[in-house]
Amino acid sequence: MVAPSKLVLITAAALLGWAYKAARPPPPAILGGPGGPPVTSPRVQLEDGRHLAYREAGVARETAKYKIIFFHGFASTKESDFPVSQELAEELGIYLLYFDRAGYGDSDANPKRGLKSDATDVEELADKLQLGDKFYVVGTSMGGYVVWSCLHYIPHRLAGAALVVPAVNYWWPMPAAVSASAYSKLDVGDRRTFWIAHRMPWLFYAWLKQKWFRISPVIEGKPEAFTEKDREILTEIQRKEQETGQVDRGKATQQGAYHSLCRDATILFGAWEFEPTAMEDPFPNGEGVVSIWQGREDKIVRVEVQRYVAEKLPWVRYHEHPEGGHLFMGADGVGDMVIRELLLGEEPRDL
Repeated sequence: MVAPSKLVLITAAALLGWAYKAARPPPPAILGGPGGPPVTSPRVQLEDGRHLAYREAGVARETAKYKIIFFHGFASTKESDFPVSQELAEELGIYLLYFDRAGYGDSDANPKRGLKSDATDVEELADKLQLGDKFYVVGTSMGGYVVWSCLHYIPHRLAGAALVVPAVNYWWPMPAAVSASAYSKLDVGDRRTFWIAHRMPWLFYAWLKQKWFRISPVIEGKPEAFTEKDREILTEIQRKEQETGQVDRGKATQQGAYHSLCRDATILFGAWEFEPTAMEDPFPNGEGVVSIWQGREDKIVRVEVQRYVAEKLPWVRYHEHPEGGHLFMGADGVGDMVIRELLLGEEPRDL
């Protein structure tokens, strides 16, 4: 019979062995390689040899008056449209550029991916496609952190920026009353998962793979992470996607969840190299617009943190939809409002 103390040691050793093995992510699938996913998108090659896949929309790049780069959200790809109408694109002469962020879709994974590399990827992509000295950026949800990175690392390249329901880090420097109030309203699974991403990023991949404890409803896209109105909008979005066949949900993680989803979460909730709330106005002479768009009822991104960020940055135009959830941007006409303010400085009508 094994002594209790020895049994404890054996159990602990087994758990440590499991954690070590489970926490080691597999290498990314090689795009276009033997046994790897085929490359089905146009791509540009970056200075470090990686490729970024892109998709163009709106008017022709060569004749466009405005050029906007969009950053997709968590578990998404360049195939997900931002709701800007073709009518507006043609009226104003807008070129729209969507791309797969590193590790997503047809863009190569980046083992050194971080806040700065995401911004320099944007700059290199713009240069490879000859978008000019300045361009506009729009980030939705998780893509919002890339906008903050661009505002910090490449502000000289930006003509304007919009952060649409941008993801927040609950460990940014802020009053405890703000962070505690926002964090406490999250689902317990979200709190636990975000805490692991922040405190133990090396364990995050194993945490997402395990089946013993409840994972984050936000990360899994569970219905309870959305408001009733969100679910209505989501149903309509999915209906349109099925009609067009444009979006393949499995493509986002075809190189592996670690290189897409896990990297997103550990970067967002990790220690940042800069403080968004301490940023200086990139357009001190009013030559550009930076805006934040938030839904008051958003269950994925808590409004308390967004309000605090907006209060600390008086040069940011803050818009809050009183009944909006995380997907309120999908309501008719709201996307065009974002773009009109970004390009023309037009104050939006009441949301």
